[in-house]
Amino acid sequence: MTSTLHDSRVAATLNRMFTEADAQMPLLSELLGRNAVPAEANAQERADALSDFYLPITREAGRLLYTLVRASRPTNVIEFGMSLGISAIHLASAVRDNGVGRVVTTELNAKKVEIASRNFVDAGLDDVITVLHGDALETLESVEGPVQFVLLDGWKDLYVRVLQLLEPRLTPGALVVADNTNMAGLQSYVDYVRDPANGYVSVHFPVRDADSMEISCRV
Repeated sequence: MTSTLHDSRVAATLNRMFTEADAQMPLLSELLGRNAVPAEANAQERADALSDFYLPITREAGRLLYTLVRASRPTNVIEFGMSLGISAIHLASAVRDNGVGRVVTTELNAKKVEIASRNFVDAGLDDVITVLHGDALETLESVEGPVQFVLLDGWKDLYVRVLQLLEPRLTPGALVVADNTNMAGLQSYVDYVRDPANGYVSVHFPVRDADSMEISCRV
């Protein structure tokens, strides 16, 4: 059996996207380094300021997401923060190989919704991905449960609020994966999922030299 990640359309699309993302990284790092996107900007302003940029997971993190979805076989996969669609393609590849489920992903910026939707068509996975355009705190209200897998990879100050919004629909054993949890602004999220009173067993998982994911299981 061959993984959908090795399908010619999926592999070609991901290779193109990672190549484009790598080429952008010096300029993106420069913009973020000189505070071109002020911390006080709201979520829509931040999304629009970075509308031309990938904000990608690594190749290793993509394979981790694929593996976790294959193993857990969720029927509903929720992604907060689609960007241009690299992580959603990994999630959807696992859903396709499981033969069950769907990916629901969210994005504030209209340009990114348009580009990512084309990427999903290029990969041949658009039939298992639903894109919700708008504020995730509003669009995710309409998603019906149960939810068995969540990827948090949008604006970091919203992680706890998005998770709390989804909690009534999380099943026992649901996995919640949060990216970039080494960032200073995410300590409150890490504290939240590591507090047993909030109903998770959580573990730090390094996915790159200077950053990590937090993988949490709903108990």
